[in-house]
Amino acid sequence: MRRRIISLTVLAALVATVLFALPLGVAVMRYYRDDTTSDLERAADAAALAVTHQLTAGLPPVVPPLDGDEAEGTVGVYAPDGRLLAGQGPAVGGAIEREAARATQDVVTGRQGDELVLAVPVVNGARAIGVVRAALPVSDLYLRIGLTWLTMAALAVAAIGASWLMARRSTNRLVRPLEELAAAAERLGDGDFTARGPRAGIAEIDQVGEALDATATRIGETLERERAFSAEASHQLRTPLTGLRLQLEAALETPGSDPHAAIRAGIASADRLERTIEDLLALGRERRAPRAELALDVLLEEVRQAGEALLAPHGRKMRITREDPPPARAAAAAVRQVLGVLLDNAATHGRGTVTVLARDAGDALAIDVADEGPGLGETDPFATATGGHGIGLRLARSLAEAEGGRLRLSLPSPPTFTLLLPAATPP
Repeated sequence: MRRRIISLTVLAALVATVLFALPLGVAVMRYYRDDTTSDLERAADAAALAVTHQLTAGLPPVVPPLDGDEAEGTVGVYAPDGRLLAGQGPAVGGAIEREAARATQDVVTGRQGDELVLAVPVVNGARAIGVVRAALPVSDLYLRIGLTWLTMAALAVAAIGASWLMARRSTNRLVRPLEELAAAAERLGDGDFTARGPRAGIAEIDQVGEALDATATRIGETLERERAFSAEASHQLRTPLTGLRLQLEAALETPGSDPHAAIRAGIASADRLERTIEDLLALGRERRAPRAELALDVLLEEVRQAGEALLAPHGRKMRITREDPPPARAAAAAVRQVLGVLLDNAATHGRGTVTVLARDAGDALAIDVADEGPGLGETDPFATATGGHGIGLRLARSLAEAEGGRLRLSLPSPPTFTLLLPAATPP
């Protein structure tokens, strides 16, 4: 890209220079030719004025010396029959001098040999009494034209060289930010989400850099969320696994129990584990289906089954009550997982009966999960701490917030967690 921009810039400068220099060179050639003709005409007129009186009186003519630009040429005075009377020139005049001797033209010009010749007649009345011839070597004219053309060529080369230098400078300014952008994009592709695009002071390139920065930030945040969700989701899978393990251990410790009941309970726990996995996979996707109205009765029945599977092996009970809960719109998978975390937390760290209360909280559906365990005091249950308190609760809080709700510790003693979900707007 760098070479292409420089080549195109130099080519454009070269084309512009040629298009400008060709007519200018022709104009310079015509100018010098006309200027030389004017110089010869002035020299011839001056000599004609000086020798007119002498030729009229029959005296030998005396050619005045040339000065200025005319000094490079030669001036001679010829008789009407073509003989050289005075000055410089060939001994016998040529066709140009004979044409001027006829006195039919004021000025006769042409080229003789390697000279540019101009002749003017010296008249007395209607009769030519002599001819003044002024000449200049054609090589002198070509030398003036050539030197001017050479100067023009040097200026053209300088202009093209300046264009090349400016193109290199501009190209470096354009290409270096693009190269840095490419390097940043490569680092981003290698997994370095701290890569940032440069700022070049060029609006278009800076816009690309800003887009790259935003993309790196979004990818980094998405990956971080995915990693956090994976870590928290793996913890969440322990709830149905713990229930299944407890059921199997209880069946082994009670030899006289009905094995079919233990198998049925194990199958139910396996079904809950499968549903948990499906819920976590669905919640892990970025695009979710529109929220439907929550089937609270079905959800509470699932919570009852999961709670009994966790609490029954420890001889603990579970109570579910309703106090005119309003309808709410939320993903059943998210609410199921939040309540699953709260049940697991109550079964693992709590005591006594676990109470689940669905009630009306004004413009929200509130679901309280409480147990009879010791108070939490000043401890933040949502912070990661020893014993595993914080991991599942953090996941539950993030799921609740994703559904537009909130999860908070409403009472530290006895420990009571409340899930708040926005009530469904009536049609």
